[in-house]
Amino acid sequence: MTTDTVTGVGVLDKAMSIVDAVEFHPMTATDLAQLLKMNLSTTHRLATALTQHGLVSRGDDGRYGPGVRFDMSNIAWASRPLLTQLRDETSETAQLWVRRGDSRLCLESVDAVQELRVTLPAGWMLPLSEGGSAAFVLLNEPTRREDGTDHGWIESVSQRTVGLSSVSAPVRIGDKVVAAVCLGVPLPRVQTSPGQQWGERVVATANELAQRLSR
Repeated sequence: MTTDTVTGVGVLDKAMSIVDAVEFHPMTATDLAQLLKMNLSTTHRLATALTQHGLVSRGDDGRYGPGVRFDMSNIAWASRPLLTQLRDETSETAQLWVRRGDSRLCLESVDAVQELRVTLPAGWMLPLSEGGSAAFVLLNEPTRREDGTDHGWIESVSQRTVGLSSVSAPVRIGDKVVAAVCLGVPLPRVQTSPGQQWGERVVATANELAQRLSR
């Protein structure tokens, strides 16, 4: 097998040949270089870039396989009823965020019906550097507290936007965080902290979504 010229854009064709090669048979960079007759350093560089974009994934054994980007439609479809239920239980906006390189993408959003609400439409992108509980989850920040307890959630208060708070929990497939379930709440409706009030519900939603995706 060699790198086929499909579009005439060499780097794109090489990158997509890697995606094609690992679709059904996970491979190391060395395997890919030999199969595609490409330089090993080029193969490794392209595979690493594709991993950052979610087009391929890299396992603990060093082999590359299909990336989470190809599961996005399934994740979005599975999350909709769960986010709606979370919104109905809390009366607040429930969202699903996924990582896109150094940014995060709102894959699904079910808005609160109240006039004062957190609202960002599906398709909205935010830099991970701007913070927020969903960003911390997607950066794989620990949910364990200094006292050793781990409630499974991370909260944010007036960090990205003054007057808004959120609590998020990771959706894990195996040991990988593939998404973050986030509940956004205006501060006037926070009685204690977003995590203390709604963290348990958010974690339950994230865990249920992970179970559905693993079936």
